[in-house]
Amino acid sequence: MRLKRPYVASLDQVRITREPDGAVIEYAETGVWKTHFKLGPEVHTMTDQEILDRFNEGLEASRQLREEYEHTAIEIPPGKPQIEYFDKGYQWTPRGGVLRCVISDGGPDSEPIIHIDDHDLSWREFGRLLTTYAGWGMRIIFVPDDETHLEPRIEVREPREDER
Repeated sequence: MRLKRPYVASLDQVRITREPDGAVIEYAETGVWKTHFKLGPEVHTMTDQEILDRFNEGLEASRQLREEYEHTAIEIPPGKPQIEYFDKGYQWTPRGGVLRCVISDGGPDSEPIIHIDDHDLSWREFGRLLTTYAGWGMRIIFVPDDETHLEPRIEVREPREDER
């Protein structure tokens, strides 16, 4: 189950416990992210209401930023590397916000192999690459393997029986 984002709440909707440099905020509602809220040592002189007020202010500021944000996905030009290896994380990472790739089968236990540029990524390696965007959404658009650089026409509708 995907957890819900924290939301502006009242004291009766959360439980607050203190840590050395912050507070843990847990919602009474199940399925909402638990948050470790860093505040510094001052947390021990703050009331629960003061902690929650500061947390709610941050949530409100984040909501406003999300509403004002206009996303532009950067696509690396064909012929330039779309991914790079991040040594410290032991994983591949995307250089932009669009990936052109081709799927093939033949991996261990019939898992797919994802071809990006000149690299063959296992399902596990590809999954780790995707975690670079954890918390984001994604759309996958399937196109012929020689048209990954083109943006297809998209229709929003149910597929007909002969299109499955």
